[in-house]
Amino acid sequence: MQVTFWGVRGSIPSPGPATVRYGGNTTCIAVRTDANDLLILDAGTGIYPLSRTLQAEHPLQAHLLITHSHWDHIHGLPFFEPNFVEGNLLHLYGLADPLGKKGIEHVLDVQLQHSYFPVLESEMKGRVVPHTVKAGERTRIGSAWVTPYPTCHPVASLGYRIEADGKSMFFTGDHEPPEAALDPAHPDFEQQRQAARALEQQLIDGMSGVDLLIADSSYTSAEYPAKRGWGHGTFASSLHYAERARVGTLAFTHHEPTRSDDELEAAFAQAMQQRPRQGWQAQCLLAKEGLRLSL
Repeated sequence: MQVTFWGVRGSIPSPGPATVRYGGNTTCIAVRTDANDLLILDAGTGIYPLSRTLQAEHPLQAHLLITHSHWDHIHGLPFFEPNFVEGNLLHLYGLADPLGKKGIEHVLDVQLQHSYFPVLESEMKGRVVPHTVKAGERTRIGSAWVTPYPTCHPVASLGYRIEADGKSMFFTGDHEPPEAALDPAHPDFEQQRQAARALEQQLIDGMSGVDLLIADSSYTSAEYPAKRGWGHGTFASSLHYAERARVGTLAFTHHEPTRSDDELEAAFAQAMQQRPRQGWQAQCLLAKEGLRLSL
Protein backbone atom coordinates (compact mmCIF):
# COMPACT_ATOMS: atom_id res chain seq x y z
CA MET A 1 0.00 0.00 0.00
CA GLN A 2 1.35 3.42 -1.00
CA VAL A 3 0.19 6.71 0.50
CA THR A 4 0.88 10.01 -1.31
CA PHE A 5 0.12 13.48 0.04
CA TRP A 6 -1.32 15.96 -2.48
CA GLY A 7 -2.64 18.61 -0.07
CA VAL A 8 -1.66 19.16 3.57
CA ARG A 9 -2.83 22.68 4.52
CA GLY A 10 -5.97 23.41 6.47
CA SER A 11 -8.86 25.86 6.09
CA ILE A 12 -7.79 27.74 2.95
CA PRO A 13 -5.20 27.28 0.19
CA SER A 14 -2.01 29.12 1.05
CA PRO A 15 0.29 29.19 -1.99
CA GLY A 16 3.40 31.34 -2.10
CA PRO A 17 7.12 31.41 -1.37
CA ALA A 18 6.60 30.89 2.38
CA THR A 19 4.83 27.54 1.87
CA VAL A 20 6.63 26.11 -1.16
CA ARG A 21 8.48 23.33 0.71
CA TYR A 22 5.42 21.75 2.31
CA GLY A 23 2.82 23.01 -0.13
CA GLY A 24 -0.21 25.27 -0.01
CA ASN A 25 -2.97 22.96 -1.26
CA THR A 26 -5.71 21.79 1.08
CA THR A 27 -6.36 18.22 2.13
CA CYS A 28 -6.05 15.38 -0.34
CA ILE A 29 -4.31 12.03 0.16
CA ALA A 30 -4.08 9.21 -2.39
CA VAL A 31 -3.87 5.56 -1.33
CA ARG A 32 -2.86 2.84 -3.81
CA THR A 33 -3.22 -0.82 -2.92
CA ASP A 34 -0.93 -3.47 -4.35
CA ALA A 35 -3.83 -4.37 -6.68
CA ASN A 36 -3.71 -0.74 -7.94
CA ASP A 37 -7.04 0.28 -6.42
CA LEU A 38 -7.12 4.07 -6.00
CA LEU A 39 -8.67 5.45 -2.81
CA ILE A 40 -8.62 9.23 -2.29
CA LEU A 41 -9.09 10.86 1.10
CA ASP A 42 -10.82 14.23 0.71
CA ALA A 43 -11.05 16.56 -2.25
CA GLY A 44 -9.30 19.75 -1.21
CA THR A 45 -7.36 21.67 -3.85
CA GLY A 46 -4.72 18.94 -3.78
CA ILE A 47 -7.05 16.71 -5.80
CA TYR A 48 -6.42 18.82 -8.90
CA PRO A 49 -2.67 18.11 -9.21
CA LEU A 50 -3.45 14.48 -8.37
CA SER A 51 -5.96 14.36 -11.22
CA ARG A 52 -3.31 15.64 -13.65
CA THR A 53 -1.29 12.47 -13.00
CA LEU A 54 -4.23 10.19 -13.84
CA GLN A 55 -4.77 11.16 -17.47
CA ALA A 56 -3.08 8.02 -18.80
CA GLU A 57 -5.29 5.72 -16.71
CA HIS A 58 -8.33 5.18 -18.88
CA PRO A 59 -10.86 4.01 -18.09
CA LEU A 60 -10.24 5.09 -14.51
CA GLN A 61 -12.12 3.88 -11.45
CA ALA A 62 -11.45 5.84 -8.26
CA HIS A 63 -12.95 5.86 -4.77
CA LEU A 64 -13.20 9.22 -3.01
CA LEU A 65 -13.73 9.15 0.77
CA ILE A 66 -15.01 12.49 2.10
CA THR A 67 -14.45 13.18 5.81
CA HIS A 68 -16.87 16.14 5.90
CA SER A 69 -18.22 18.85 3.67
CA HIS A 70 -16.33 21.96 4.80
CA TRP A 71 -14.98 23.78 1.77
CA ASP A 72 -11.30 23.05 2.30
CA HIS A 73 -12.07 19.31 2.01
CA ILE A 74 -14.27 19.45 -1.09
CA HIS A 75 -13.53 22.57 -3.12
CA GLY A 76 -11.20 20.75 -5.52
CA LEU A 77 -13.84 18.20 -6.50
CA PRO A 78 -15.30 20.08 -9.52
CA PHE A 79 -11.76 20.22 -10.93
CA PHE A 80 -11.11 16.46 -10.72
CA GLU A 81 -10.28 15.98 -14.40
CA PRO A 82 -11.32 12.30 -14.77
CA ASN A 83 -14.94 13.41 -14.21
CA PHE A 84 -14.82 15.10 -17.62
CA VAL A 85 -13.75 11.95 -19.51
CA GLU A 86 -16.28 9.43 -20.79
CA GLY A 87 -15.81 5.93 -19.39
CA ASN A 88 -14.34 7.05 -16.07
CA LEU A 89 -16.08 6.19 -12.80
CA LEU A 90 -15.81 7.96 -9.45
CA HIS A 91 -17.34 6.36 -6.36
CA LEU A 92 -18.08 9.11 -3.82
CA TYR A 93 -18.37 8.09 -0.15
CA GLY A 94 -19.41 10.17 2.85
CA LEU A 95 -22.00 10.96 5.50
CA ALA A 96 -25.56 12.04 4.87
CA ASP A 97 -26.33 15.66 5.70
CA PRO A 98 -27.91 15.38 9.19
CA LEU A 99 -29.91 18.59 8.69
CA GLY A 100 -31.08 18.31 5.11
CA LYS A 101 -31.29 14.50 5.29
CA LYS A 102 -29.59 14.25 1.90
CA GLY A 103 -26.90 11.75 0.97
CA ILE A 104 -23.30 12.56 0.09
CA GLU A 105 -24.46 13.52 -3.42
CA HIS A 106 -25.56 16.87 -1.95
CA VAL A 107 -21.90 17.97 -2.11
CA LEU A 108 -21.93 17.95 -5.90
CA ASP A 109 -25.50 19.24 -6.05
CA VAL A 110 -24.39 22.39 -4.22
CA GLN A 111 -21.01 22.86 -5.88
CA LEU A 112 -22.22 22.44 -9.45
CA GLN A 113 -24.92 25.08 -9.39
CA HIS A 114 -24.36 27.61 -12.16
CA SER A 115 -24.01 30.37 -9.57
CA TYR A 116 -20.77 28.75 -8.38
CA PHE A 117 -19.40 26.65 -11.27
CA PRO A 118 -19.88 26.89 -15.05
CA VAL A 119 -20.24 23.15 -15.74
CA LEU A 120 -23.34 21.21 -14.64
CA GLU A 121 -23.02 17.66 -13.32
CA SER A 122 -25.16 16.49 -16.23
CA GLU A 123 -22.53 17.89 -18.61
CA MET A 124 -19.69 15.85 -17.12
CA LYS A 125 -18.92 12.78 -19.23
CA GLY A 126 -17.56 10.67 -16.39
CA ARG A 127 -19.95 8.92 -14.01
CA VAL A 128 -20.18 9.67 -10.28
CA VAL A 129 -21.82 7.09 -8.02
CA PRO A 130 -22.62 8.27 -4.46
CA HIS A 131 -22.43 5.96 -1.45
CA THR A 132 -23.71 7.27 1.87
CA VAL A 133 -21.80 5.55 4.69
CA LYS A 134 -22.38 5.12 8.40
CA ALA A 135 -19.81 5.24 11.16
CA GLY A 136 -18.65 1.80 12.21
CA GLU A 137 -19.74 -0.01 9.04
CA ARG A 138 -16.73 -1.83 7.56
CA THR A 139 -16.89 -1.84 3.76
CA ARG A 140 -14.92 -3.65 1.08
CA ILE A 141 -13.57 -1.29 -1.58
CA GLY A 142 -11.58 -3.16 -4.18
CA SER A 143 -8.86 -5.03 -2.33
CA ALA A 144 -9.15 -2.76 0.74
CA TRP A 145 -11.33 -2.73 3.82
CA VAL A 146 -12.50 0.72 4.92
CA THR A 147 -14.08 1.57 8.26
CA PRO A 148 -15.37 5.10 9.04
CA TYR A 149 -15.22 6.45 12.60
CA PRO A 150 -16.98 9.55 14.02
CA THR A 151 -14.67 12.44 14.88
CA CYS A 152 -15.08 15.69 16.83
CA HIS A 153 -15.69 18.71 14.58
CA PRO A 154 -18.36 21.43 14.39
CA VAL A 155 -20.12 19.44 11.62
CA ALA A 156 -20.69 15.70 11.30
CA SER A 157 -17.32 14.29 10.36
CA LEU A 158 -15.53 10.99 9.84
CA GLY A 159 -12.07 9.53 10.12
CA TYR A 160 -11.19 6.47 8.04
CA ARG A 161 -9.24 3.30 8.75
CA ILE A 162 -7.97 1.58 5.59
CA GLU A 163 -6.59 -1.95 5.60
CA ALA A 164 -5.01 -3.62 2.57
CA ASP A 165 -2.10 -5.89 1.70
CA GLY A 166 -1.46 -6.73 5.35
CA LYS A 167 -0.98 -3.02 6.20
CA SER A 168 -3.21 -0.38 7.77
CA MET A 169 -3.57 3.38 8.11
CA PHE A 170 -5.92 5.84 9.79
CA PHE A 171 -6.76 9.41 8.72
CA THR A 172 -8.47 11.59 11.30
CA GLY A 173 -9.76 14.26 8.93
CA ASP A 174 -10.48 17.36 11.03
CA HIS A 175 -10.55 16.35 14.67
CA GLU A 176 -10.34 17.99 18.08
CA PRO A 177 -9.85 15.87 21.21
CA PRO A 178 -13.51 15.69 22.33
CA GLU A 179 -13.06 16.18 26.06
CA ALA A 180 -10.72 19.15 25.56
CA ALA A 181 -13.42 20.90 23.52
CA LEU A 182 -15.99 20.85 26.34
CA ASP A 183 -17.01 23.81 28.48
CA PRO A 184 -16.77 22.80 32.19
CA ALA A 185 -19.41 25.43 33.01
CA HIS A 186 -22.04 23.75 30.83
CA PRO A 187 -24.89 22.30 32.94
CA ASP A 188 -24.60 18.94 31.16
CA PHE A 189 -20.82 18.80 31.43
CA GLU A 190 -20.62 15.41 33.17
CA GLN A 191 -22.91 13.79 30.61
CA GLN A 192 -20.96 15.41 27.79
CA ARG A 193 -17.68 14.23 29.27
CA GLN A 194 -18.86 10.63 29.36
CA ALA A 195 -19.90 10.87 25.69
CA ALA A 196 -16.57 12.51 24.82
CA ARG A 197 -14.61 9.74 26.50
CA ALA A 198 -16.65 7.10 24.67
CA LEU A 199 -15.91 8.84 21.35
CA GLU A 200 -12.22 9.06 22.24
CA GLN A 201 -12.09 5.33 22.95
CA GLN A 202 -13.79 4.56 19.63
CA LEU A 203 -11.08 6.49 17.85
CA ILE A 204 -8.27 4.85 19.78
CA ASP A 205 -9.75 1.47 18.85
CA GLY A 206 -9.92 2.54 15.20
CA MET A 207 -6.31 3.72 15.20
CA SER A 208 -5.02 0.78 17.18
CA GLY A 209 -1.84 -0.70 15.76
CA VAL A 210 -1.97 1.01 12.37
CA ASP A 211 1.23 1.33 10.41
CA LEU A 212 0.46 4.99 9.65
CA LEU A 213 -1.63 7.59 11.50
CA ILE A 214 -2.29 10.84 9.63
CA ALA A 215 -3.59 13.31 12.21
CA ASP A 216 -4.98 16.84 12.31
CA SER A 217 -2.23 18.80 14.11
CA SER A 218 -3.18 22.36 13.26
CA TYR A 219 -2.05 24.09 16.45
CA THR A 220 0.66 24.16 19.05
CA SER A 221 -0.28 23.61 22.68
CA ALA A 222 0.23 27.34 23.33
CA GLU A 223 -2.14 28.29 20.49
CA TYR A 224 -4.88 25.83 21.35
CA PRO A 225 -6.70 27.66 24.20
CA ALA A 226 -7.63 30.48 21.80
CA LYS A 227 -8.84 27.94 19.23
CA ARG A 228 -10.81 25.65 21.55
CA GLY A 229 -14.01 24.43 19.91
CA TRP A 230 -12.82 25.08 16.37
CA GLY A 231 -12.51 21.34 15.73
CA HIS A 232 -8.77 20.86 15.31
CA GLY A 233 -5.98 19.08 17.11
CA THR A 234 -2.46 19.91 18.21
CA PHE A 235 0.95 18.32 17.81
CA ALA A 236 0.63 17.15 21.42
CA SER A 237 -2.83 15.61 20.97
CA SER A 238 -1.64 13.72 17.89
CA LEU A 239 1.33 12.35 19.83
CA HIS A 240 -1.10 11.33 22.56
CA TYR A 241 -3.18 9.33 20.06
CA ALA A 242 -0.08 7.75 18.53
CA GLU A 243 1.10 6.59 21.94
CA ARG A 244 -2.26 5.24 23.11
CA ALA A 245 -2.95 3.46 19.80
CA ARG A 246 0.68 2.28 19.40
CA VAL A 247 0.97 3.30 15.77
CA GLY A 248 4.09 2.81 13.68
CA THR A 249 4.40 6.24 12.03
CA LEU A 250 2.63 9.52 12.80
CA ALA A 251 2.25 12.14 10.06
CA PHE A 252 1.20 15.62 11.25
CA THR A 253 -1.09 17.35 8.75
CA HIS A 254 -3.75 20.09 8.24
CA HIS A 255 -1.02 22.67 8.73
CA GLU A 256 -2.18 26.09 9.90
CA PRO A 257 -2.43 28.17 6.67
CA THR A 258 -0.79 31.26 8.18
CA ARG A 259 2.25 29.25 9.28
CA SER A 260 5.26 29.49 6.98
CA ASP A 261 7.39 26.45 6.26
CA ASP A 262 10.09 27.77 8.59
CA GLU A 263 7.53 28.31 11.35
CA LEU A 264 6.05 24.86 10.72
CA GLU A 265 9.45 23.21 11.12
CA ALA A 266 10.08 25.20 14.29
CA ALA A 267 6.72 24.10 15.76
CA PHE A 268 7.49 20.49 14.83
CA ALA A 269 10.95 20.67 16.43
CA GLN A 270 9.46 22.10 19.62
CA ALA A 271 6.82 19.36 19.72
CA MET A 272 9.51 16.70 19.32
CA GLN A 273 11.53 18.29 22.09
CA GLN A 274 8.54 18.36 24.42
CA ARG A 275 7.18 14.88 23.62
CA PRO A 276 7.12 12.41 26.50
CA ARG A 277 10.27 10.30 26.69
CA GLN A 278 8.49 7.31 28.16
CA GLY A 279 5.86 5.15 26.51
CA TRP A 280 5.37 4.24 22.88
CA GLN A 281 7.62 6.14 20.45
CA ALA A 282 6.17 6.39 16.94
CA GLN A 283 8.26 7.67 14.07
CA CYS A 284 7.07 11.26 13.42
CA LEU A 285 7.11 13.42 10.31
CA LEU A 286 5.50 16.49 8.78
CA ALA A 287 3.20 15.72 5.86
CA LYS A 288 4.25 17.56 2.70
CA GLU A 289 2.98 17.66 -0.85
CA GLY A 290 4.57 14.95 -2.95
CA LEU A 291 5.62 12.81 0.00
CA ARG A 292 5.05 9.13 -0.77
CA LEU A 293 5.11 6.48 1.93
CA SER A 294 5.25 2.75 1.20
CA LEU A 295 3.67 0.73 3.98
